[in-house]
Amino acid sequence: MTKFKLRSSALDILLRVDNGGAYSHLLIDQLIKSNRVAEKDHGLLTEIVYGSIQRKLTLAYFTKKFVKKNAKLDDWVKWLLYLSFYQMYYLERVPDHAVIHEAVGIAKERGHKGIASFVNGVLRQAQREGFPDFENIVDESEKLSIRASHPQWLVNRWIEQYGYEKTTSMCEENLITKPFSVRIQPQKISREEAMLQLQQEGYEVKPSIFSSQGIIVEGNVLKSSLFKQHLLTIQDQSSMLVAEMMDLSDNMTVLDACSAPGGKTTHIGEKLNNTGQIFAYDLHEKKTKLVKNKAADLGLTNITTQAADSRNLANFHTEGTFDRVLIDAPCSGLGVIRGKPDIKYQKTEQDISNLANIQKQLLENISPLLKKDGKILYSTCTIDQEENEQVVQAFLKENPKFEVDPTFFDSLPNDIQASFGLSNVGLQIFPDDYHTDGFFLTRLRLKNQ
Repeated sequence: MTKFKLRSSALDILLRVDNGGAYSHLLIDQLIKSNRVAEKDHGLLTEIVYGSIQRKLTLAYFTKKFVKKNAKLDDWVKWLLYLSFYQMYYLERVPDHAVIHEAVGIAKERGHKGIASFVNGVLRQAQREGFPDFENIVDESEKLSIRASHPQWLVNRWIEQYGYEKTTSMCEENLITKPFSVRIQPQKISREEAMLQLQQEGYEVKPSIFSSQGIIVEGNVLKSSLFKQHLLTIQDQSSMLVAEMMDLSDNMTVLDACSAPGGKTTHIGEKLNNTGQIFAYDLHEKKTKLVKNKAADLGLTNITTQAADSRNLANFHTEGTFDRVLIDAPCSGLGVIRGKPDIKYQKTEQDISNLANIQKQLLENISPLLKKDGKILYSTCTIDQEENEQVVQAFLKENPKFEVDPTFFDSLPNDIQASFGLSNVGLQIFPDDYHTDGFFLTRLRLKNQ
């Protein structure tokens, strides 16, 4: 694929994400797997697609300087400018003249001579005059919104919950590529063996403090022999903490109420040493197949999958069935913006409230399935208090027989205990704390155990 075709394909992805709500990481993966993109160009494709989405509000701000206020741009023209501005402003290794040449070629192919001339004029003006700074923006939250490209409603919401300084740190962290992390399959290889082999293959590695199975890897670990042999699972470090904090023992009966795509489910299976039984549910059959296939790849035989609305699991199981329950609740995903930048533009405050109601229903309806001496692990990949602390507080208020497990905080890894501010109901990990996904988790149990 030529650089022209690469940028044209990137533009197609951006349009599908913006107009149809498609997910950029899935579209990039599909294009790469089609073998139409040379391996040496995988990085550039990913960079310009993710970067243009991550910086959309900043790029729109730039566009206002160079395009007349009343000009009506077709979506593809707008995104072609964004794509080009991103490369010119943020990518030093890509020469401006190459960006402009390719953009004008795309404009000729998709539009007409007048559009091509317009694109050429706008980009050359930006090249001559330079891009505007943000100092003329008076309102501080608006300035942060545009500079760090997060919707202003979200910036204001985080400022209200966490303050301006923390919000700034999170927004800036969300623009940086996070480190790659993997989890070993401990029945097949030790962490030490895996790290040694990865080093021999040329990767830089270090152990994760979140999980005894976790490794932080610099480089494309998907190409490693260990990954190809299903000895490694791609998983964010904060996500690994979930199974670690479930207080699991061999031969337990475990419920994973919202299991797809299976990273946490299979981690539980590994922590159980492939003993006991895990009942893994998700709403759609297609998603439960992902869990089933992942378990098969890892050689785990203690996982049973089924499609169901987990608010109705009383139809499948009697009260007091499970030793452990994981409710990794559907959420806004505002903790994983770095890897899925589309999320910050697609979600609304109403979405957060709707999801919080579902989360409460899940806790309310699933909790009777717990054994008297059992424990529930509640987690989300968001940093919003309405989906985290407030959900747990509401559940505990309406169900006074439950409490936050008093041993939960003491059983956290020492480095995490020392580093994070702990609320009275759980642990909130922010994306800028350890360069991981933002995550919330807590452990609940019945009182008088």
